Amino acid sequence: MDLGLIKLHKLMDLFKGCIVLCIFFNGILYSIKAQDSNRDTLINEIEQIKLSANFNSKDTVYINSLLELANRYRFHYLDSLKILSEKSLELSKNASYINGEINSYHALGGFYSDKGRIDQAIQYFSKAYKLADKYDDHLLKAGILNDLAKEYGYKGEYSKALKWYLATIEIAEKYDYKNIISIVNDNIAHLYLEQKDYEQAMVFLQKSKSIHEEIGNPIFLAETLSNIASTYADMNELDYAMYNINISIATFEKEKILEWLAYCYEIKGKIYLKKNKNTWALYWYKQSELLHEEIEDDRAKIDLLNGMTEAYLNLEKDSIAEIHALNAFNLSKKIGLRLGIKSSAQKLSKIFKNKKDFEKSLWYHEIYQATYESLSAISNEKALSMLKTRVAYDQQKKQLILDNEKALAKQKIYIYVFIVILFIFAIITFLIHRNEQAQKKLNQQLRHKKTALEEKQAYLNELNQTKNKLFSIIGHDLRGPIGAFQGLLKLFKEGEMTKEEFLNFVPKLKVDIDTISFTLNNLLSWGQTQMNGSITKHSVTNLDSIVEENIALLSEIAESKSISLVNRIEPNCQIWSDPNQIDIIIRNLLSNALKFTPNNGQIVIGAIQKIKTCEIYVKDNGMGMSEDIISKLFEKDSNHTTYGTNNEKGTGLGLSLCKEMVEKNNGKIWVHSAIGKGSSFYFTIPRIQKQYKESA
Repeated sequence: MDLGLIKLHKLMDLFKGCIVLCIFFNGILYSIKAQDSNRDTLINEIEQIKLSANFNSKDTVYINSLLELANRYRFHYLDSLKILSEKSLELSKNASYINGEINSYHALGGFYSDKGRIDQAIQYFSKAYKLADKYDDHLLKAGILNDLAKEYGYKGEYSKALKWYLATIEIAEKYDYKNIISIVNDNIAHLYLEQKDYEQAMVFLQKSKSIHEEIGNPIFLAETLSNIASTYADMNELDYAMYNINISIATFEKEKILEWLAYCYEIKGKIYLKKNKNTWALYWYKQSELLHEEIEDDRAKIDLLNGMTEAYLNLEKDSIAEIHALNAFNLSKKIGLRLGIKSSAQKLSKIFKNKKDFEKSLWYHEIYQATYESLSAISNEKALSMLKTRVAYDQQKKQLILDNEKALAKQKIYIYVFIVILFIFAIITFLIHRNEQAQKKLNQQLRHKKTALEEKQAYLNELNQTKNKLFSIIGHDLRGPIGAFQGLLKLFKEGEMTKEEFLNFVPKLKVDIDTISFTLNNLLSWGQTQMNGSITKHSVTNLDSIVEENIALLSEIAESKSISLVNRIEPNCQIWSDPNQIDIIIRNLLSNALKFTPNNGQIVIGAIQKIKTCEIYVKDNGMGMSEDIISKLFEKDSNHTTYGTNNEKGTGLGLSLCKEMVEKNNGKIWVHSAIGKGSSFYFTIPRIQKQYKESA
């Protein structure tokens, strides 16, 4: 091949590589910006809570927001995680908010764990667990126990680690926390991986994979698949390893989870290193290194640095390899990770031997040898300890089963005794039954009197509830606007407000007075229905005229919001109903629609005439409602109210009143709604009188 063509091909390959790198960098920058944006949104929400008029530092919503923000900073800004967790702990204690205390201790444990300060991490996780256990929060207990076990694993106390993992699985299986079961299986697999027992590790990883496939959570599945890929790489099953890591990378790139993506890139680098493709290995290691600039995960970074060291050694770039090996060695010493010290010391010994610096080579070799022997001895002790712990756990479980069987046998004895007592009681009952006949008539009279008293009591309770509700609404919804009106008049009377200033308030006063009038009408109508003072008088009613009157009545409100009111009622639409009650229903539904429809919206009222009924609807393109709000709309004792698009406020009685009056007119009422898509209210009214007398 011509030399010029060879150079051209090399330039083309270089250009393609640059394009791939540019695309990758853009993707990473987008991921980082997305995560920063999420944190910024949460910070803004916290600021809004603090600026609210009724802000209280003991507010659990505020504390939970601080904790959520703290956890967002993990793997990114550990100092911020610590500051926010300590703040939420202080506020939780002041507010006696137990869940906040538990989660704050948990978050602080995560901080010290990531810093490599294992004893302090265990201390905080233990505090969190004691509180969760005291208040019997099983989900938090399981999550904290899992993290506590992980710390004992980092510390090298595998016996305690396995003991807590098994305890976690027991809680998770009892309450069917499948996600936690799968996570613990992953973590137990890591205990076996550190002892190079790959087959046993794979058993636990495959269990975890099966659970995630059943649950259908792609992120948790990707986490397990990345661990499976790493295990296959250690087993030299490189094709399986590559298949699983590519699936994980695709998921984490899509979900923009940087800490797991960095881990997956490092595993992919390890796979290429095992294939002796050192350039490709370095390519993926550098992708992981780039992400580590944005996250704080020293344990994962040590494996990355050791992998890069090995790749540079294979490429005979000893000076670059030395830098990465020293970084790995110092970082391992900083967080006390002996596996990292062993691996980096071995590589440094080889590097200095190649440089003919035999003194340093020997020094690092001695560190490697001492660490290797220590780990080997500990590994054997750990393996035996793990086995003993597992056997002890199984024995405890068997003993528990035996104890349960004994308890069950005792229960059976109690049941037999109870049956005998029941039989004796039946005989006594039979003997007493003969004497009951004489008292039967008296008992019946007593029952009748009791029923009458209960009915009166229920009626009085209902009247009392009605009274309380009326006073509550009058005090809450009428006293406020009237008080404001009185205050305004007082200012004007005493000369503290000019006539011009007073006139500026007139439009607002008119709206308030209209609202008070509307509220009073609803209160009076609802009070009559509750106190049996309202009688439904059916007659032939022209629906169109009622609708037109209400549109005219509410036209000013509609014009103020530039809302068009469309009447699709046919002129000959007649129903059999109480016209006054239909008038109240129509007015409330239109008023509600105006309240929740934004400026320049549209409200349509129409009717579908069926054989025996007329189905009337009021549709708007306003805010819409969630399923939770819809379920409470028509409850009898609910006075739920929501502010409209222009902060309009109602009494919360309108829809309850509509439901009662529709039912008094032998109809039904319902609603269809969705957030952001508006609401459609429907109700039916009979078209003809069911029973009537023919004229003589």
